[in-house]
Amino acid sequence: MRQVYINGSYLPESEARVSVFDRGFLFADGVYEVTLVLDGKLVDFAGHMARLRRSLSELEMPFSLTEEDLLKIHRELVRQNDVCEGLVYLQVTRGAADRDFMFPAQDTPNTVVLFTQKKALVDNPLAIRGQHVVTVEDLRWRRCDIKTVQLLYPSMAKMQAKSRGADDAWFVREGYVTEGSSNNAYIVTSDGTIVTRDLSIDILHGITRAAVVECASDLQLRVEERPFTVHEARCAVEAFSTSASGLVNPVVRIDDAPIGAGLPGLVTQRLRQIYLDRSRASAV
Repeated sequence: MRQVYINGSYLPESEARVSVFDRGFLFADGVYEVTLVLDGKLVDFAGHMARLRRSLSELEMPFSLTEEDLLKIHRELVRQNDVCEGLVYLQVTRGAADRDFMFPAQDTPNTVVLFTQKKALVDNPLAIRGQHVVTVEDLRWRRCDIKTVQLLYPSMAKMQAKSRGADDAWFVREGYVTEGSSNNAYIVTSDGTIVTRDLSIDILHGITRAAVVECASDLQLRVEERPFTVHEARCAVEAFSTSASGLVNPVVRIDDAPIGAGLPGLVTQRLRQIYLDRSRASAV
């Protein structure tokens, strides 16, 4: 049985318990991170922890565990669950207190939960055939830069994509793509330029995004960080998304329009490979 971590203890998932008064349950008052595991090691761990600190700070949420504490917990869970390839999820809430919209006292203990998922992420069939995405109006709250546990609307968007025979959804606001339902979105123009939306409160500041932008620089590929329209996306020669779980994932169709030749493009494939090589070399 899978072992999980909760508030200082490692125990079987069937024995894990969280208070009914936990603010993550009552108010979605919590943040999370997802770290990729390759060859039993953690990818971009420092970046994920830096973003965790930023999310906590934006929500004015106290938190006492250090990066060293969290690294030990992540590694121990990977070891106990024998994860060679997969993901580690870290969830932090403001803790349990009697239901009140006002934040509880600063010394209220956080609820800290970690669990693992074993997944074949490198040999993902979607990376071979490419994704079909559909566009969905972006109705999320405007602080998309904070990685909170408020994931109901992205979940609804994924279900809408499934009902339309697609693999995922890209959010659109005022004609411009913001990002995917759980990933950052990119297009490649006819001159080989990679375009992805600039960092703002409208998108999550992806850790994989930052790494892939560095990979593009290593390949001497031009990157423009700016909004792009749905029309631009449909006219692009390539498109792809990035995330800890999807790595660099080609997009071959947007709504009813094939992208380029309707196959994963060379730029996307090169970026995926160099990202994997870089991740394996730098994992901890």
